[in-house]
Amino acid sequence: MYQDVFGQDTSLKTRAAGESWDQTLKAFMAHGAATPTHLVATLEAEPDFALGYAVKGMFYLLLGRSELVQTAREALGLAEASAMASPVTAREQSFISALKAFLNGKPSVAVDHLEDVLKVHPGDTLAMKLSHAIRFVLGDGVGMRKSIENVMSAYGPDHAGRGYLMGCHAFTLEETGEYGRAETVGRMGLAISPDDAWGLHAVAHVYDMTANARGGVDWLTGREQAWAHCNNFRYHVWWHKALMHLDLGEADTVLALYDTEIRQDKTDDYRDISNATSLLSRLELDGFDVGDRWEELAELSANRTEDGQLIFADLHYLLALIGGERKDAIAQMMGRMHRDAKAKSREMDAMMETPGLSAAAGLEAFGESDFKTAFLNLARARRTMQLAGGSHAQRDVFERLTIDAGIRAGFLDEAEGFLLERTAKRAGKEDGYAAARMNLIAEGRDAAGCADRVPAE
Repeated sequence: MYQDVFGQDTSLKTRAAGESWDQTLKAFMAHGAATPTHLVATLEAEPDFALGYAVKGMFYLLLGRSELVQTAREALGLAEASAMASPVTAREQSFISALKAFLNGKPSVAVDHLEDVLKVHPGDTLAMKLSHAIRFVLGDGVGMRKSIENVMSAYGPDHAGRGYLMGCHAFTLEETGEYGRAETVGRMGLAISPDDAWGLHAVAHVYDMTANARGGVDWLTGREQAWAHCNNFRYHVWWHKALMHLDLGEADTVLALYDTEIRQDKTDDYRDISNATSLLSRLELDGFDVGDRWEELAELSANRTEDGQLIFADLHYLLALIGGERKDAIAQMMGRMHRDAKAKSREMDAMMETPGLSAAAGLEAFGESDFKTAFLNLARARRTMQLAGGSHAQRDVFERLTIDAGIRAGFLDEAEGFLLERTAKRAGKEDGYAAARMNLIAEGRDAAGCADRVPAE
């Protein structure tokens, strides 16, 4: 039995495997690019490590790629076989059960198994972070916060995971509207674990949600080493910096960050596609020319129309297809989403139906300049958009498209109402986007008033 870096007993037998496992855990907490390398080393050292296979399977499922489902299923098979060959703890068995539930299309049940672990082992940083990650995919901000706060008492000053827990807590505080506490906790966590890009980005979220773009730029500038070691999460942190520059009207800087950092690697990972498509959409809504940048995104996304793993991913692939005017691929994506919504065999299928279908129809109509249809569908999806997963900042692209569709279709009162609600969620602070749209609404009303005063001939 080996006690890992976070104080949890595992069924590892050798110190070499244990040290590799500790490196895996620490890299995973920091979103480190070396995470899979350390996990491979662990399993090579001890090929019957059931927990290692269970975690590997969940890592693959969190990538949201249909072709990796079989790989995750193979990992489950190896985990179950290893558990039968060598005794495992009840804690480790719960991770295996979590993977099985996740594979069966029930991520919320996977979370339940991880929460079972935390009831007995509240200091289990691995279970904490995996529960956090899956809840994030499900858009369960309240549950994320409750999960973290339930285990905080187990994280004393000497707990190796304390900084990472604080980074997760900061993010949940931000997502539930406690911006002041979120910033404080995030900064404290980063002081303990300076490689915690998640905590650093949680503070960036606070600047976004309090309309303090200049403060956000200053926060991220000079802290690049906190995310340089990351996997593709580093592109997401650069995306946050680009959002700040966009709010300041610095489009040239935004496009430079897009080309040199955000799309440094031309991957079709849904998280990278979501960064890119949402940023290009924001730029275009603000009247900036993005050139031919939609083309490579559309080319990649045309190969992902049948994925259907995450509604969040599908909607961003759809944005790319619309931006690249890939009508056949759009039709294929829409058809598959309708089939998934009818199937209702997985939890994600329910999200494909609501808010997925209305959101997708609205995006498609926006791309066709049918702004009335776009607004009506996007406004309908807006009520449950949280279920698509992601963060407030990530879902804001759909909020902006909804509001812009409303303005363009003449639904000025409704668009203004949505803008006021959006500003209220941002601590009552009006960002550059909101200020510009309020001006457009005022201009639209003035124009309508002038038209009413023109005498009939």
